[in-house]
Amino acid sequence: MILHGFFGPTLAPKNLATVLTWIHFRGALVLVLLCAGNFFCLACPFLLLRNAARKLFKPRFSWPRALRNKWISVGLFAGILFCYELFDLWSSPYWTAALALGYFAAVLIVDGLFKHAAFCKFVCPIGQFNFVASTLSPLEVKVRDSRVCEKCATKDCIKGRRAEAEKKSEFVILQRGCELALYLPRKVGNMDCTFCLDCVHACPHDNIGVVGRMPASELMADPLRSGVGYFSRRKDIAALVIVFAFGALVNAFGMVRPVYAVEAWLGRMISTTHEAPVLGIIFAAFLIFAPLVLLGSAARMSRALSGGRSSVGTVAVRYSYTLVPLGLGMWLAHYGFHFFTGILTVVPVTQAALASTGVPILGGPFWTWTGMPTRFVQPIELGFLLLGFMGSLMVAHQFAQEDCAENPLRSFAPWFVVCAIVGAASVWLMFQPMEMRAMLMGG
Repeated sequence: MILHGFFGPTLAPKNLATVLTWIHFRGALVLVLLCAGNFFCLACPFLLLRNAARKLFKPRFSWPRALRNKWISVGLFAGILFCYELFDLWSSPYWTAALALGYFAAVLIVDGLFKHAAFCKFVCPIGQFNFVASTLSPLEVKVRDSRVCEKCATKDCIKGRRAEAEKKSEFVILQRGCELALYLPRKVGNMDCTFCLDCVHACPHDNIGVVGRMPASELMADPLRSGVGYFSRRKDIAALVIVFAFGALVNAFGMVRPVYAVEAWLGRMISTTHEAPVLGIIFAAFLIFAPLVLLGSAARMSRALSGGRSSVGTVAVRYSYTLVPLGLGMWLAHYGFHFFTGILTVVPVTQAALASTGVPILGGPFWTWTGMPTRFVQPIELGFLLLGFMGSLMVAHQFAQEDCAENPLRSFAPWFVVCAIVGAASVWLMFQPMEMRAMLMGG
């Protein structure tokens, strides 16, 4: 894919780099997260290179304590969304391939210097997207019987299985444990879990597996989580959720026709013809101003109606997790639109790529192969948005019952309004004329 991005056709719909990245990978990613779990992190190609490199050299440093949070990844997540629009990454095979190559380099540098899985836990924006979305997945890596763990003396699930080396003061790790510092007996949900299954292989009692659970259940409770702590105290994770949810809106807004009118108006207002400052204002409006107004107002009103004593900021952080289902619903609707309407495009692009190397084993490209007609995809989009809306209401209602058991509607009403506003914006966006990026429309 990277080679085709650098040396293949410059037209995005005919290049494997742009077609696989912006149509197939994104669509398959969100569908797998919804239906199964974080299996894309399990199959991450970047870690394949990292693990191979670690056979040659060992990392020496520990990740700085002050950076053991999500703030770097929150900034990178927002930065990628911004660069995607500013540089039209979807239309450039070269820069798409360069981005993938840069990702490999970043993994090698970070995990080549720092021990454990520092890149996955604290840096990788794709991984953070997967972590947040997988809180709604029906599967998780979990202990089967907690009583077995109570009798375990070795804690191999986190320490790894070890053997004595020639020097008795040293050990050789036969099977590493969880590198993301998730101690399985106290692990709750999928946050920070890459589904690497190292803990499964390390457990000497075969007491860890991929098990089923109710989607979103981990959002509706706030226990102490190994490696994560309390959700309600993690402002960085709440910020990640906000970028996840409102980033879905701004990413879709950049692809619909009204954005051009807004950009032209903003350009006239600030007297500029450059796109960067205009996009900066739009992103600030979506990712900073809108969340502050909506969540701040709802938190203040919910606190007043329920008679709670928590600060407005604490209430806003806690209820911010209600946005996760709405956010995933929007990502599903958006990426699902491109995935279903362009699901067959990989066939002719692959045929053309092989033919260009002088090995046309799949024959000539069938350029008329595209995907499902838009009229069939729109009901699916609406279903995803409705699913996300109902999920957010369910999470918000659970929080409201805990805050005001006698009359939960007092706490619930402001958050219903927030969900309704975000949900209505999502429906409006998805039914606007949308650019068919990185796609050829069949004749």
